[in-house]
Amino acid sequence: MGLTAVPEYRTADGTRIDLAILDDGRKLLAIEFENSYKWIRQRLLYNIVKASRAGFSELWVVYPFQVPSLGWINEYAMELGVELRILGPEEFREKIRGIRAQ
Repeated sequence: MGLTAVPEYRTADGTRIDLAILDDGRKLLAIEFENSYKWIRQRLLYNIVKASRAGFSELWVVYPFQVPSLGWINEYAMELGVELRILGPEEFREKIRGIRAQ
């Protein structure tokens, strides 16, 4: 299929994305795994900025807890050109299976 999964993808500015999906070298999807409910808004902002600066237009955040109200965070992601999706672990598994099936 040409898809490559790169764990701990290193960005040009020295940060890392937990998992990057590349399509023949083209940046397709950034995936971050979060498990802290206390700092989730701050982590989401950080992840959005990392994805944007690295050239990803889509960011999935896998989060096993109830998602708090994000307010302006979604708008900020859109301003940076990043489509943000927050997925539970099972929804993530289903979406990954969908990528493989295409």
